[in-house]
Amino acid sequence: MRKALGVPVGLINSSWGGTFAEAWTSPEGLKSLPDYAAWVADETAKKADGPNHPSVLYNAMIRPIMPYAIKGAIWYQGESNAGRAFKYRTLFPTMIKSWRDAWGQGDFPFLFVQLAPFKPIVTEPQESQWAELREAQLLTARTCPNTGMVVITDVGDPSDIHPKQKEPVGARLALAARKIAYGENIVAFGPTYKSMKVDGAQVTLYFDNVGSGLVARGGDLTGFAVAGEDRKFVYANAKIVDGNKVVVTSPKVDKPVAVRYGWADCPVVNLWNKEGLPASPFRTDDFPMLTAGK
Repeated sequence: MRKALGVPVGLINSSWGGTFAEAWTSPEGLKSLPDYAAWVADETAKKADGPNHPSVLYNAMIRPIMPYAIKGAIWYQGESNAGRAFKYRTLFPTMIKSWRDAWGQGDFPFLFVQLAPFKPIVTEPQESQWAELREAQLLTARTCPNTGMVVITDVGDPSDIHPKQKEPVGARLALAARKIAYGENIVAFGPTYKSMKVDGAQVTLYFDNVGSGLVARGGDLTGFAVAGEDRKFVYANAKIVDGNKVVVTSPKVDKPVAVRYGWADCPVVNLWNKEGLPASPFRTDDFPMLTAGK
């Protein structure tokens, strides 16, 4: 990024592994979330040690650095919130807002990394808490202003929660910063699902952030699943059409109603744009979630 911008780039590191986003959210932010009232009261009454308590890390590791002027923030977290992924849909944007409100620098750029693939690879489609957390991150990128999400579906490790390939993560964050923080007119993100059209037994998917075109890396497209009215997903055939959309079919589903891509703890996927950025996992349905109510 320094080479692209011609200016020095400084970083302030404030991190603690294996922690909850609730611990990094301001007290005011947590108070604005009714679903957390009982948990905050219970945890506060315990007076326990350790990082995973309401606003503990915000108070100790974020608030003290707020006198510094910053250009933006980078966030890499989510694993410890996967079991409460549905709540993360509101918690994460609230945390971002709580930082921005307290810092007093407006809606500064907030960049974050979507969860990497982890845990055993499955042979059939199934529900996934980690997929639900990735969806919460994707929704935040879509709805929270001046944010950007980096996808790293290609650098995960089924047996290591800390992927060893760090350079692609940093390179993609640099692209996101150049676009969002510095206003460069570049393709900085991979394809994201926009809409779908059902025509008989096939589903056509449309995307944003296509760049100069969609590509399948390493062979035929993988990671797509389709379901009919019974809501039972099966892996499907998928192909890129006209360079900017994907057509999905399965001989097992005559009347498709929903498509999912990369919906797994450890997805095996290969849809990219020609600029070399992977597509985010997604689902077209709103079927009940594993983590709803948790």
